[in-house]
Parts: sequence; structure tokens; C-alpha cells
Amino acid sequence: MSSKLVIMESPTKSKTVASYLGKDYLVLSSDGHIRDLATKGQFGLGIDFDEYTPIYKTPRAKMPKIKELKSAAKKADHVYLATDHDREGEAIAYHLDTVLETGKKSSRVTFNEITKDAILTAMLQDHQLDLNLVNSQQARQMLDRMIGFRLSNLLQKKIGSRSAGRVQSVALKLIANREREITSFIPEEYWTITADYQKFILTLEKYDNEIIKITNAQQANEIKTALSNKYQVISITKQNRKRNSLNPLTTSTMLQAATKLNFSTAKTTFIAQQLYEGIDINGKLQGFISYPRSDSIRLNASFIEAAQKLILDTYGQEYLGQAKKTTNKKNVQDAHEAIRPTDLAMTPKLASQFLNKDQLKLYQLIYQRTLSSLMAPARLWTTTIWFDNKGYQFKLSGQEIEFKGFLIIDDSSVEKEEVINLPSLKEHQVITTDKLNLQQNFTKPKARYSEARLIKTLEDLGIGRPSTYSPILNTIQVRGYVILENKAFKPTEKGLLTNDKLQEFFYDIINENYTSQVEKELDSIAQGNLVMNEVVKDFWLKFEPRVENAFENMTEAKPIPKFLDEICPKCQEHLLVERVGRYGKFIACSGFPKCNYIKKEVKVIKPCPECQNGNLVIKSAKGKRKFLGCTNYPECKHIEKYQEIEEQTATKTVEE
Repeated sequence: MSSKLVIMESPTKSKTVASYLGKDYLVLSSDGHIRDLATKGQFGLGIDFDEYTPIYKTPRAKMPKIKELKSAAKKADHVYLATDHDREGEAIAYHLDTVLETGKKSSRVTFNEITKDAILTAMLQDHQLDLNLVNSQQARQMLDRMIGFRLSNLLQKKIGSRSAGRVQSVALKLIANREREITSFIPEEYWTITADYQKFILTLEKYDNEIIKITNAQQANEIKTALSNKYQVISITKQNRKRNSLNPLTTSTMLQAATKLNFSTAKTTFIAQQLYEGIDINGKLQGFISYPRSDSIRLNASFIEAAQKLILDTYGQEYLGQAKKTTNKKNVQDAHEAIRPTDLAMTPKLASQFLNKDQLKLYQLIYQRTLSSLMAPARLWTTTIWFDNKGYQFKLSGQEIEFKGFLIIDDSSVEKEEVINLPSLKEHQVITTDKLNLQQNFTKPKARYSEARLIKTLEDLGIGRPSTYSPILNTIQVRGYVILENKAFKPTEKGLLTNDKLQEFFYDIINENYTSQVEKELDSIAQGNLVMNEVVKDFWLKFEPRVENAFENMTEAKPIPKFLDEICPKCQEHLLVERVGRYGKFIACSGFPKCNYIKKEVKVIKPCPECQNGNLVIKSAKGKRKFLGCTNYPECKHIEKYQEIEEQTATKTVEE
């Protein structure tokens, strides 16, 4: 019989760890948290406002799990609390310890990767719970409950918005402010003049050694008239420079880099968790990467040693570099290593036998980035050639790779157009160009936030945590505050209204600086330098009077829907209206919920050969199998086999 009990969060991880520990250990999972803040007390927040401490409840759905764990704990000689190695995991371990009443026979076990060596080592290094980390998590939970419950209730009553959050509302503010900048932006005209020489492009930069700015067509044409097709080389400069490898991946940089794989943050997070928890290899689960929620670029000494040996053996001494040092960025906890492969012998080529297509793409990104971060810088020659044409100076520049260094395995930081082998020219040499090009341009506003750009901005501001980036981006979309348009966030009318009301009444709380300050205070609690109760109390005394004021003074408003000049074809009564849902804009009946008509946009393949007046469109059967069906169904039930090559026509709106 097993004499030792190990409790983890995930059933998948439990299965993997059980295979390493042997028959003396029983490994079970808690399936996440076993209790949560109650919904009683003042405003139903689950907080004791005399002591500013949490009030917990045990969900009924968790009772069978708790019964199972209690029974196992009672029989065990020792209980190892092996939940995730972060504040959330520490809190889950604390709740398990409290509810299961394990007493002195329990200890905490943490590890950064799910491999046999890491697990066995961690079991020999068990320790006590870190109550400072627990208090930090409890403080975060209480603050988020205060803001989430109170503001959500306020917004729902006043403007019909469904939620607000400590960090999600700041993310919405960034997106809304950027949209207002774009809307108010006034473009300015400017012109560029270039000359073609063989396959190279010379760009006009100066006149009489002063930067030139061309603001209209007349000025551009006057310059064109003044120029000849003879250009004299007036200077050639070559500069040797180094390009350092990129840092190993953190959660933020992994989510950003994965956008080049066309992965959303949610998809990347999901796949990374799979790679961490374990992939089946010949009947045994094996973790492929270290813990995927990290804000540190640190790598452990044993991994660095193994990686440097691999680089030395594979590429040679000149390719060997130094490990990156942790920077002093805002609110970096540095609790975990960077995201790295657990076993360097598991190369992407070997891993392709065990991983699916998407898992392999992400694993290869992590593997290459980690290894390249320990490699020598690349050395490049940057060459700049200046030409003179009647006082107008044109520039041609490019760079050549002298030594690849880390680029030999990871060239993602170099754009292909950067590396240009320039023509062999000499000073005073005169060349004849092929063509002169005049191009009208207009200045553009700052771009909307993509998922990657928003995550980077939040990280730079010291807002959010590795585990929160994906949920934040998902929430603001699910609530209908933003849509993804051309892979960038655009606020909806509801989102703009929500942000306006929050800024009107909570500008000093829902902002970047204050939210970053709160993160620092939570870090200070984790370090034992601030007291949980005092931080929570200070926030509540600042926050709640503003909520009361907003309930009294905020005017009720609703986003104005965009009505179309088209009657609903289903009810023949109401106008159609443009709405925004989780997946973007759609057109529906304004009489909803009485009429639930939605105009669907489908791809028309060809006319229906049976009924003659319908169209064959792509439909999906159970199991997502595609087929061609008639738009006149059920009157016409004609179907055909679907083949992708048959898709010939553009998307067209039809009524179904």
C-alpha cells in the first residue's frame, strides 16, 4: 500500500509524476482550487471588512474530490503538496493543507519541469509553505473581487456592460485611447524620390548635406527636372558591428514570438501547457518544456553547462557565448527559469515523431531560442554608399554577414531584406541609373494593438502577470468590448462607452500607473515587506467611496446600434442592425430576442444544378466533415462531395 501521498493540480501531471515515483507513492490531483471566496458578507464579496481577510467557501462540486483526498491523506504517512510553482499554486497548496487538516505530516514540493530527475530531486528538497506568497495571492484575489464585483454591478446597472477588472479595464483603456488617436489623426503629405540601379534602390535623403523634406507634387517634380541619370559616389563607409542573440523566452515573449506562427495567445498558452504537462513517448508521459509561466530569462547552471557542451561539440568554440543576465525590468518576480526545453537531446527533428504539427512548431521555437541565447553574437558589415546628383544626395545601404554566430540556428531576428550584398563601387565613380521614381505618401497614425503589441505594452508598464495575459485578451473580446480586425484590436461602441464611464469616475484607479503600483505592493507582500490586510484596507478605503459616488452620479447610457435600411427577412417587422459579438461584427434582427434572425455570410461555390435558383455553399456535418449543400434547404436537399479545389467564387451574403 502507498504510504506517501502526492497532491498536484492537474490529472495529466499526476499521471506523469506517478510513473516516476513508483509504488510507494499515491499521486492524486485536486483539479485546481478546492475552495474559493464566498459570496456573503458586505456586498457579497466574501471579505471580512473588520479584519480585511478572505472568507472562503467550498463549492459543492468539489466535495467528492475533497472526500477522496481526505481519505487518502488520513492513510498516508506523509503528504506532499506538489501544486504549481507560483503564487496561485502556493495558495492551492495552502487550501489543501487547511481543508485536509494534514497537520505536521505535510510539506511543500516545487519543480520547474516534469522530468524524472527534476521530480526525484524535488522530493528530496521538500519544504514548508511560503505564507508570504499565499498572502500575496489572497490580496490579489480580494482586490480583484472588489473591483470585479463592484464595478461590474455598477456598469451593468448604468450602461449594460457585463464586467470590469483591475487589469482588463486598463487593457481596454490602452486600446480605446489608441483608437481615439487614430480617429483624430490628420495625415500629412510627403514624397519620396528613389532611383533604380540594377537591382538596388538609391533613396534621396539630403540636399547640400541638409535633410530634405518633400511635401507636395510640385516640389517633387521640380527636383525630378533638376536631376540627371548620372550619380557620383562621394563616400563609402563600412562598419563592423555585432548583433547579440535574443533572450530565452518568457511567457510574454513566447506569446509575442508565436504570433509569427499565426498562433493566438490562447492557442499558444494551451499548447505550451501540453508540452509542459507531458507528451506520450512509447507509453510514458514526458514533459518537453519547463514551466511556461515565467517572467525571468534566467537558466539554471546545469542546463547552461549542457547547452554549452552541445554548442561546442556541434559548432565549435567560436560559436560559444554567455548566458543572459536577468534585467531590472518592472515587477519581474524571477521566480522561475526562462521557458526552455527539458532535454536538449530531444531535438526538434527527434520530437517530430511525438508531437503534432502545432506542438512541434512551438517546441522548435522554444528549443532554438533557448540554445541560440547561449551562442556568440553574429558579426555583420554595414556598408553605406552616398551619391551626389547636382547637390542632391542619395543613399544606398546594406549589410553582409561576416560570421553567423547564433544566426546559424535562429535567424528570426534578421529580416531577409536587411542582408544585401552591395555592388562593388569606388569613390568618385559615376554610375547611370535605370529609372527615377516619385512616390506620394501620407503619414500614418500609430498602429492598433495586435495581441503581441498589447502584451508587450502591458509587460513594459509592469501590469499583469505571465498567467494573466491570455485571460485578459480573451475577456475583453468575450465581453464585446473589442474585436480583432486584421489581427489588431479595435474597440466596439460598447467598449468605448465602458472606458469613458470608467475614466470619468475611476481615472485615478483604472490607469497604468496605479495598476502597476498595486502589482509592486503585491510583490512586496510576497517578499514579506508589506502586510496583506493593510494593503487591502488602503485600497478599499480609496475605492469604495468612488463606487458610491458613481452609483449616485453616473448617467445611464447605452451604445447606439447601427441600424441598416433593410427589413428582417424572417419576421418582416424589424430593421436589421449591426451588432458585435465575440467573433466580430454580424448583422441580426433588431427585434431580438423575439426574432433571432442572423444574416450569415457563406462562400458560394456554384449554382445548384437541381433547383436552379439556389446556390451550393460549404456546410459542415457532425465531426466537422464538410460538404456542399443548397441554400434552399430544406426545400432543396441536393448535396455534393466537397473538394477544396472547387472553391472559386468570393464570399457572398445569403439568407439561411
